[in-house]
Amino acid sequence: MPVAIDAEPIPTGVPGLDHILNGGFASQRAHLIEGCPGAGKTTLGLQFLMEGVRSGERALYITLSESRRELFSVAERHGWSLDGIDIYELVPPELSLDPELQQSLVHSSDLELGETVRMALAEIERVNPSRVVFDSLSEIRLLSQDSLRYRRQVLALKSYFLLNDATVLMLDDLSAEADDLNLHSISHAVIRLEQVTPDYGAARRRMHVIKMRGTKYQGGYHDFAIRKGGLRVYPRLVAAGHHAAFASETVPSNVAELDHILGGGLDRGTTTLVIGPSGVGKSTLALSFLVAALDRDEHALLLSFDETIGILLRRAAGVGMDLAGHVEDRRLQIEQIDPADVSPGDFAGRIRDAVEENGARIVVIDSLTGYMSAMTGEPALVLQMHELVTYLNQQGVVTVLILAQHGMVGRMDSPVDLTYVSDTVVMLRFFEAAGRVRRALSVLKKRTGPHEDTIREFRIDHGGLRVGDALKGFRGVLTGVPTFDGDRRDLLDDRTTAASESPESGIRNPDTHAGR
Repeated sequence: MPVAIDAEPIPTGVPGLDHILNGGFASQRAHLIEGCPGAGKTTLGLQFLMEGVRSGERALYITLSESRRELFSVAERHGWSLDGIDIYELVPPELSLDPELQQSLVHSSDLELGETVRMALAEIERVNPSRVVFDSLSEIRLLSQDSLRYRRQVLALKSYFLLNDATVLMLDDLSAEADDLNLHSISHAVIRLEQVTPDYGAARRRMHVIKMRGTKYQGGYHDFAIRKGGLRVYPRLVAAGHHAAFASETVPSNVAELDHILGGGLDRGTTTLVIGPSGVGKSTLALSFLVAALDRDEHALLLSFDETIGILLRRAAGVGMDLAGHVEDRRLQIEQIDPADVSPGDFAGRIRDAVEENGARIVVIDSLTGYMSAMTGEPALVLQMHELVTYLNQQGVVTVLILAQHGMVGRMDSPVDLTYVSDTVVMLRFFEAAGRVRRALSVLKKRTGPHEDTIREFRIDHGGLRVGDALKGFRGVLTGVPTFDGDRRDLLDDRTTAASESPESGIRNPDTHAGR
């Protein structure tokens, strides 16, 4: 059995938690895990012990609150095996006299406090474990009846654990009327698990490290989720700690005129914000860059809040962009996000997995309106997005953010201002001319190079996105209330009607159009 160095970090067995704790729990120390019932303490404790078994260590679970049967039920739901973990049950199930049960079964309510503690210590001496989970201290608190006696008993437990070189997680369900800080002062580390229920949607879990002696841990709240397979923590994203070397280059779309407006395309390691009213073509413009990246054999991630995957694939196919083949080849990863069932940490974690594990080089978030719905009650939305796009920029990823503005025509407002975190801003607008509803685009900003400052009409049909010449005869297009002062022949469909009717032109009838 491997022997850990005193206070050396050892793996927790919980994905993401080692990163927060700067390596893991300190070996041969007592750590307090506290949280209300249902927060995930037992799951975390079992994962900690299973990690020890995988490393060849002896593991012991002392339970005063949950029965052996309940623990095995938890393990079964997660697909785990508890082989190699000794379970010492002080609070038995109703049929505690079953001769097949080989554990000592004692009702803690019938024991004096000292006898209960002595029995737990005797089991520790028998097993001689390297890792121990003590579940839970609330039973010791009830037997102690006063805070002084309670503190002395917990100190006795801690001292015994330290003498036996055991790394211990003490679980506490916060059943006291007020937070008991006695445990905080005598524990090497204190981690609190919380469960927050929003007005609508699934409950969200988060944790924060209150203290950890001698360790530079990552403070603040960190989201976590409990799914089949166990608890997974999503460390709060700090972009400053993630840098990757990448070659600077300009990546084009499949539309030459669009690339010309953007000064050649989008630069690697930058963020582009595409804003405009619903239905104007924001998603199709973003897909033009995504499909071009896929054609270059790059991997891509598309996060869709607003559409199901089936509708997204059909719509893309309708404008000449076949995404299904790329999904089958696993170059394109499409994540359909339910705003009511995702936390900020979970969302950032999916993006990090796609970038760091799958090598995604372009990420499209469609749309930020859906992301805002997922972040209900999150006052630091803009700060979170700033960290996320900075991280992606430092990884050399081309990021495209889509933001729907309020309104269809006339004056429009954005639900959130993210222009300052964007390197490039492309604005799309509807306008009316010659009895038709038309679309226009303009590049308002590009930090990394020159761009065209004109306003161009564009159309979306079965051949994809087509961009026309500059609209020189219009005023007020970007305001949504345009005035036409020019020649009708400058309009896109009037200049291409003859070409579209020619079989040699290869251009489809512009009267047929689609897109968002």
